[in-house]
Amino acid sequence: MLLAIDVGNTNISFGVLEGEALRHHLRCESARSRTADEYAVLVRQMLDLRRVDLARIDSAIIASVVPTLTDTMVGLVERAFGIEPLVVGPGIKTGMAILYENPREVGADRIVNAVAAHEWVKRSPEPAPPPEPGRGDHAASGVIVVDFGTATTFDCVTPKGEYLGGVIAPGIQISAEALFSRAARLSRVEIALPPRVVGRNPVHSMQSGIVYGYAGLVDGLVSRLRRELGYPCRVIATGGLARLIAPQTETIEVVDDDLTLTGLRLIYERNAERGGGPAPHPAAAGGGGQG
Repeated sequence: MLLAIDVGNTNISFGVLEGEALRHHLRCESARSRTADEYAVLVRQMLDLRRVDLARIDSAIIASVVPTLTDTMVGLVERAFGIEPLVVGPGIKTGMAILYENPREVGADRIVNAVAAHEWVKRSPEPAPPPEPGRGDHAASGVIVVDFGTATTFDCVTPKGEYLGGVIAPGIQISAEALFSRAARLSRVEIALPPRVVGRNPVHSMQSGIVYGYAGLVDGLVSRLRRELGYPCRVIATGGLARLIAPQTETIEVVDDDLTLTGLRLIYERNAERGGGPAPHPAAAGGGGQG
């Protein structure tokens, strides 16, 4: 079985995959103060609670946007399972050309999501939206990934399966915390769907601004991206608050909570098929990550 580890700025996701099936999905806080030994104990205990046969975990892959935790995750895998993990970074075989000006500045999570999203487009039977007027007709479609993480990112993949670039916006939680901390008379509220757009008390007014405001941000940016790209683009979302925001948008088609873990599996398989060994750790990506 494959252990896929997605290290974000807020949380770390652990996925146990058997073939294409995600058997278990675990999360913990991205605590930079924990040691590899502490993480090893924590992960083994979480897997043991789910009655996972630890001896069957024989491979691992890591995508990290927190450089200080990358070494820790490598140590966790080596200590807890006695295997050397594959680390997503420059030089790894992703099957996707990176058209970013400096590929080393792209967060590992964004590339992993792009790989999974492109595979989704190829497998999905749903028709793509028509191209923008005057932009020509394209048989194939690209994809835009909206990731509601610590930052809200938009990643564009061409119909040929090339990572083009995207947009980075402040995350929902970050924006909400800034509002709560800078406005003296506004108290912290739960980020939840209000009963209506027009709030009639401070709580509902703030919830409306957060939820519908970000829905509008998504639709506005996706529309601009489609016009600029000039070819049909499907839209898939992932991340902690995706299921709250996506139904309020007009552009997000699908929410996939496990998109990053799926991408990690695909990248691991592509490296295994081509005989790729574990990526050199010093080259691991993460400097530009926003997960």
